[in-house]
Amino acid sequence: MVYRGGGKPIAIFRLPDGYFAIEDICSHEEASLSEGEIEDGNIECPLHGAIFDIKTGKNLTLPAVLPVKSHAVKIENGDIFLEL
Repeated sequence: MVYRGGGKPIAIFRLPDGYFAIEDICSHEEASLSEGEIEDGNIECPLHGAIFDIKTGKNLTLPAVLPVKSHAVKIENGDIFLEL
């Protein structure tokens, strides 16, 4: 799921251990991370294959040399809240 309110779009992921949110735009080039493949808690950029940790936004492989911003997620009464 992608939140597109204000500023940069934010991708929200549901992993077995909770919900996590990171900037949806790859730090290497303009590509939507939410369209990439998820494996072992990581997301692969669909454009050039850079891999990011979904929980922290840390870049794990080239060609990305910068992380993407992560956002705290809180669930209350079934609603998702993001710390922007």
